[in-house]
Amino acid sequence: MKTHFRLILVLFLSVALCGCSAKPITPLQAPAQGNGTRGSTRRVLRPEAGGTITFGNDQVTLDASHSDQGYIMLKWLGAQNKLKLQISGPKNNTYTYNLISDNQWHTFPLTEGNGTYTMGVFENVVDNQYSQAFAQALTVRLSDDVLPFLYPNEYVNFNSDTQAVALAEQLAESSDTDLDVITSVFYYVVSNIDYDYDKAKTVRSGYLPNVDDTLAQGKGICFDYAALMACMLRSQQIPTRLDIGYIGDVYHAWISIWSEQEGWLYNAIEFDGTEWNMMDPTFTSTAKQGDNLNQYVNNEQSYFIKFSY
Repeated sequence: MKTHFRLILVLFLSVALCGCSAKPITPLQAPAQGNGTRGSTRRVLRPEAGGTITFGNDQVTLDASHSDQGYIMLKWLGAQNKLKLQISGPKNNTYTYNLISDNQWHTFPLTEGNGTYTMGVFENVVDNQYSQAFAQALTVRLSDDVLPFLYPNEYVNFNSDTQAVALAEQLAESSDTDLDVITSVFYYVVSNIDYDYDKAKTVRSGYLPNVDDTLAQGKGICFDYAALMACMLRSQQIPTRLDIGYIGDVYHAWISIWSEQEGWLYNAIEFDGTEWNMMDPTFTSTAKQGDNLNQYVNNEQSYFIKFSY
């Protein structure tokens, strides 16, 4: 069943809640405290390798038992430890992942809706040359289009014991609606996580966020901001996409959130009472440090989505 919630109405420079009795609040003002009526108990969907639909060979096993939930699971059994997984979906985008060789199941989302996906596993031969070790086509029909954006995966990685999940539960305690939860999580992230300029200069290809490390260190890059907020909202059953693409000519990560009334609110979720604009946790956080980034965040044309996780 799709999650129902009212839309978060957040402005880049002046945050306001829109409703019958809503009152404007100043930028980055903490949400009201108290006992909310929504309920805040975490609900983390757990990917499972069911074993009912499997493909593979002596090197790799692909479990598609729950492809209708928006994910596949894959385990590498061979000796090679430099591997790539490519997933091409019905929209003809090719997602490339580094595949970890640890004889454990890893979860990968199916984010392009219903249709045929092709999966290929490639092992390194020499230098940057790879050979195909496995290929499989899979027809997917999702039980619900938002499910890929509620489960954890390699990019938005969490479980019931993740500290960020516990924090989201705590932040949601005063909430009456999903809108309140989103406001609380957004407020917390942009107020407590600083942009890590040094990390941005040194991060290497293949980097994956660790949401609890981001919380503990109190800093991160755009990928970290987006993964953290996506984790926290998904654990509260609010479908959230981690989008990766370009803002202008800069490679960037941000979030988009699902509304039953509006569908996907791309490039995030801001409304000024007249039109939708952007909510970008990275840029909102850096703007509080004095950077003039409003020209990008409020310009939808600046954003180009390449991949969604």
